[in-house]
Amino acid sequence: MRERRLSLLDRLITEADTVLRTVTSRGHSATRPSPSTGHPDTGLSAAERRHVAGLMRVNHTGEVCAQALYQGQALTANLPTVREEMQQAAVEEVDHLVWCEQRLRELDSQPSVLNPAWYGLSFALGAVAGAIGDKISLGFVAATEERVCKHLRDHLKSLPEDDRRSRLILQQMLEDEQRHGDNALAAGGSDFPRPVKDAMSAVAKVMTSSSYRI
Repeated sequence: MRERRLSLLDRLITEADTVLRTVTSRGHSATRPSPSTGHPDTGLSAAERRHVAGLMRVNHTGEVCAQALYQGQALTANLPTVREEMQQAAVEEVDHLVWCEQRLRELDSQPSVLNPAWYGLSFALGAVAGAIGDKISLGFVAATEERVCKHLRDHLKSLPEDDRRSRLILQQMLEDEQRHGDNALAAGGSDFPRPVKDAMSAVAKVMTSSSYRI
């Protein structure tokens, strides 16, 4: 039996459902258990809990942006193989999203209230990149993941030494994000020039500084 090909309207409805799930932090479920499962939580001080919650809130917002980016690109990607790769990466990013949400709840905190705005911006950027061409779209993924990996490495250094639960989550996220970036370049993505990457870093800095606090 031939697989039914989704129309543009079908895809828009599907994406609308995903948007609501992502920005409301409801309805998503991970395909993999959290890397922190089975590891006891340590007695963090009040200041340490606030700091870790800020870091995890930043990472959660980053995953919201990743969902939006991949969904926007999948909507406008030209080649079916590229679209499928975007969708598969988005599935793994859902795991990250759920893990970060779980850790925030454990820390008696919550996701950033700015997530809907960041989602909208990232979706638009992804859709534009996808419409320009698959080479640019994949290059945008690679450059984005490069920025994400840098943030994750910085956060791993900033975590309290005893916070193994958060550390295990971020380590697995880093491994996945590195693979996503490598796959995007291997699939033919452009390696963006340094000025473009610097501009992306500037935008990311605004996102991280605001999400850490609210």
